[in-house]
Amino acid sequence: MDNKHNINLTMLCDYYELTMGNGYFEQNMADKITYFDVFYRQNPDKGGYAIMAGLEQVVDYINNLHFDAEDIEYLRSRNMFSEGFLKYLENFKFTGDIWAVPEGTPIFPREPIMTVRAPAIQAQLIETYVLLELNHQSLIATKANRICRAAEGRTVLEFGSRRAQGIDGAVTGARAAYIGGCAGTACTVSDQKYGVYAGGTMAHSWVQMFDSEYEAFKAYCEVYPTNATLLVDTYNSLKSGVPNAIRVFDEVLKPQGITKCGIRFDSGDMAYLTRKARKMLDDAGWTECKITVSNSLDERLVTELLLQGAKIDAFGVGERLITSKSDPVFGGVYKLCAVENDDGSITPKIKISENVGKITNPGFKKVYRLYDRETGMAEADYLCLYDETVDDSKPLEICDPDARWKSKVMENFEAKELLVPVFKNGEQVYELPSLEEIKRNCAYQVSTLWPEVKRFDNPHNYYVDLSEKLMALKDKMLMAKRDNRN
Repeated sequence: MDNKHNINLTMLCDYYELTMGNGYFEQNMADKITYFDVFYRQNPDKGGYAIMAGLEQVVDYINNLHFDAEDIEYLRSRNMFSEGFLKYLENFKFTGDIWAVPEGTPIFPREPIMTVRAPAIQAQLIETYVLLELNHQSLIATKANRICRAAEGRTVLEFGSRRAQGIDGAVTGARAAYIGGCAGTACTVSDQKYGVYAGGTMAHSWVQMFDSEYEAFKAYCEVYPTNATLLVDTYNSLKSGVPNAIRVFDEVLKPQGITKCGIRFDSGDMAYLTRKARKMLDDAGWTECKITVSNSLDERLVTELLLQGAKIDAFGVGERLITSKSDPVFGGVYKLCAVENDDGSITPKIKISENVGKITNPGFKKVYRLYDRETGMAEADYLCLYDETVDDSKPLEICDPDARWKSKVMENFEAKELLVPVFKNGEQVYELPSLEEIKRNCAYQVSTLWPEVKRFDNPHNYYVDLSEKLMALKDKMLMAKRDNRN
C-alpha cells in the first residue's frame, strides 16, 4: 500500500503484533477465530460524549493489506520469525468480519465502536493502525464539535496545519474537524484529497511587502474583489487597519457593486476590537462586512468572547483544535473479548485489572441506542450479547453504569443497532458515505443528545448499560477469576 510516505501501511504495526502472529502460527492457532472490541474509557475534556471518525481510512487500509517482498526480507533479517510464518505473510489478506459505528455518530465510553472477527493473526496485526486512525480522528472531530457548538452557529474554520503533529495530523485532522462541524480548512491538500473546502486570503507578510497598509489592501482587493478579507492588525488595528480597509472597500469594491467583504483580527483584545470595528464598519455603510478572528482559540475562549459581547462572524481555530491541546489523547483500546470454537460456539474472554475502569466487557456483543419516540432524543445505549435482541414494544429498565442504584424505565422508545457490517469474509459490504453525508449525520445525531449531555462543565452522565445476561456473564467470570477457577 504505497502512500505519500512511500511505506506499506501493513508494516505500520507494533512489533509485538508480528511476534504474536509468529507465535500463533507456530502454535497452530493461525486460523483460530477471535473477536476484538475497540472502545475508549473517557470522553476528551471531561465532556459528555465523543464523535466517531476515521472509519473510511480504516476501510482503505483493510482493503490494501499485504506484505511486499522487501517487507518479508526485512522480517527475515530480524532472525525472529519462522520460514513458515514468512511464507504465510506472502499471501496475507484480511478474510474476517468487521462491524463499526458509522462516522459522525456520537459515542460513549466503554461501548464497542468497532468489533473485529477474524483469524488470530489477522485480527492482531491490524490493531495498531485501527487505533491510530480512530483515536486521532475521533479526538479531533470531538474537539471541533465542542468548538463549533461554542460558536453558536457562527462559522468555524480549521487553521491548524502548521501546528499539527505530522502530515496526517494536518490532513486527516482537517477531515475530522470538518466532520465535527467546521466549515472549512486552511489545508489545501485536505480539499484536494477529501473535499474539505479550503480557503484563505492573506498573512501579515502581504501587508509588510508593500510601502503602506493602504497599498497592500488596495492591491489585494483589486486582485480578489469577490474574496476580499483583509488582515487589519499588522500595525494598529483601529487607527489604521480598519480605516484603511473601509477606504479600500469604498474605492475598489463599492464601484463594482460588491457589498460582501471581510476583515480579520489575529491578535489583541478580540472582544473590544470587534465591537469597535463593527461600529466603524456599520457607520461607514459596510454592514455586510464579516469579522473573523483567529489566534489560539478553543471552546472556552470562544464562549468567553461571545459572553463579552464580541461582534464576530467567524472563528479561525488552529493549534488548540488540530492537536486537541487541552486533552490530546483519545485513549481508545483494542481488546480480545471472545474466541470461536471449532463447533461455532463462542467462548467469552475478559481482562481484569485492579483499576476497575480497565475491566473489559466479555463476549461478542451488540450495541443499541434507545430513542424516545415522542421527543426523538437519545436516552441511553444498551450493550447485550450477540444472540440477544431488544424488544422495544416492552418497558426496559436502564441503569447508570457508574451508580447502578440509579435507573430509569424506558417505555415508549425505539431501539436501533449502532454497529453496522463493514466487512464480511474479507469483502467490503459497507458503502462509504460522502464526507458531506458524514458531516450532516454528525450534526443530526448530536442534535438528538439532550443539552445536559452536551454542556462543557459537569455534563449529565449518559447511560450505557449492560443487559442482564451480559452483566450476569461478566459477574460470573469475575467471580471465577477471583476464585482462581476457569
